[in-house]
Amino acid sequence: MTTATPDTGQVASAAHVAPANLPLRKRPFDIVFVVMFSLFSLTCIISDAIPALGIPQTATTTNMLAQWNYTYSSQYDPLYMHEPLWLRFITGTSAFIYLPFYVLLIVCLVKGFNWIQLFSVIYATMIISLTAIPIFGVEFFGPVGERTPNPVVFLLYNGPYVLVPLLLLIRMRKPMPFTRRF
Repeated sequence: MTTATPDTGQVASAAHVAPANLPLRKRPFDIVFVVMFSLFSLTCIISDAIPALGIPQTATTTNMLAQWNYTYSSQYDPLYMHEPLWLRFITGTSAFIYLPFYVLLIVCLVKGFNWIQLFSVIYATMIISLTAIPIFGVEFFGPVGERTPNPVVFLLYNGPYVLVPLLLLIRMRKPMPFTRRF
């Protein structure tokens, strides 16, 4: 089948026509991504902004978000409670770079904007290599005072932050991701 393009009048074959994007309802895994990245947006504000801004996480703090962070970190994540400088850079990246990306990604997932593919690959690679490896490395193999006392609970809280970007990386493995279900 051939068609003439209205702007140039040239004949194009159907083989060169890009397939149409599937509506979101036909991409159920993208709905899961929308939900997860919406939750990640909230945790960027609740968790990552506190150490990035240098707000003290103590038992006596009057800041509700810092208190929530203290409750979590004092029981399951001593590294997060100690806030080393390198971790503040990572949480700052999450709070001030990943958060706007999450909002953009959610819009692109809902609207089916395929151009987000490259940025999704960059983001997922950054999360896995620049966040997960150092943090999980210290939490499981670091000094005794920085290791998690409860690896199962730590993984339940933090595992999705690595697993979901890994799945996004797989989802975005081929061009035109929104023209297929996964």
